[in-house]
Amino acid sequence: MLFEPIKIKDLTIKNRIVMSSMCMYSSSDGFPTDWHKIHYGSRAAGGAGLIMSEAAAVEPRGRISPYDLGLWKDEHIAGLKNLVDICHDFGSKVGVQLAHAGRKAESYGPWERRGAETKGSTEAIAPSAIPFGQNWHTPNEMSVDDIENVKTSFLNAVKRAVKVGFDIIEIHAAHGYLLNQFLSPISNIREDSYGGSFENRQRLLLEIVKEAKNLIPNSTPLFVRLSCVDYVQGGVTIEDTVKIAKNLKDFGVDVIDCSSGGIAEEETREEFPCFQCSFAEKIKSETGVMTMAVGAITEYDQAENILKNKQADLVAFGRKFLRNPYFPTQWAKEKGIDFEVPLQYKRGWM
Repeated sequence: MLFEPIKIKDLTIKNRIVMSSMCMYSSSDGFPTDWHKIHYGSRAAGGAGLIMSEAAAVEPRGRISPYDLGLWKDEHIAGLKNLVDICHDFGSKVGVQLAHAGRKAESYGPWERRGAETKGSTEAIAPSAIPFGQNWHTPNEMSVDDIENVKTSFLNAVKRAVKVGFDIIEIHAAHGYLLNQFLSPISNIREDSYGGSFENRQRLLLEIVKEAKNLIPNSTPLFVRLSCVDYVQGGVTIEDTVKIAKNLKDFGVDVIDCSSGGIAEEETREEFPCFQCSFAEKIKSETGVMTMAVGAITEYDQAENILKNKQADLVAFGRKFLRNPYFPTQWAKEKGIDFEVPLQYKRGWM
């Protein structure tokens, strides 16, 4: 099943293998570089059915680092279109992950951190003035006007993503970034219509999704990435996320990208093979929405079993693709599955 095509709305993806979104911290003012052409092009040549771009910030202060990709201005469109065209040449579909880091925005790259410094950014915003953890800047609590401005930034980025020609648009509401911060009672203690009750904490995400649906073609699938559990006492549970996923499905979301964690520095999480797959399975079985499984999936049989057992519809790989961009081709050849290889490489796979 891993190498069978899948149709989502009018989009046909040649196999169920997805390269998960992974920040490369190699952009300049949000623009892709030659590194990105090589990085994404290699994974497309290697056989990924779907490539999810790294997080593209919807505004400059929403970057995870100063070196993130961006879609906050029209000038970003051309470079990203070039990346999409490269991947399309190899038969891969491409999705964009639209993101805002919120209180986890940082003013330096991951390899520039120095232990004694306060982490984060003095410009960081969040639903409530609660830092991510010790030695982090306290974010600026957002006003209702701030919320409206961020919503507008997401929607403008959606418009640009359509102009780029992305096959899929994903809203990033996981890993402790801004939309996840609104969803979680750990980071959202507001007392207005965007905080407090479970319904209010969902409001911003649902508003963005509802308006985004009006901006993208009917044929373009809309994904949402969720952290299915917080791993912090009093945080979001899988039962909460099932309810969120049901609402997102009702609002027209096609696939839930099922991840977990990231809401607070003190979280406790044990990682083991396929440790997040039960979340994808529960959401899929209880809501009927398509899901994507991700997290410590490294072997062919693991991925095949996820699909055969109907735990998910797509299987995403992260670090596996960093180690070997050609593992889809390798797996297909090992299993005797007919698989298209670039003409220039065929003699290496005969």
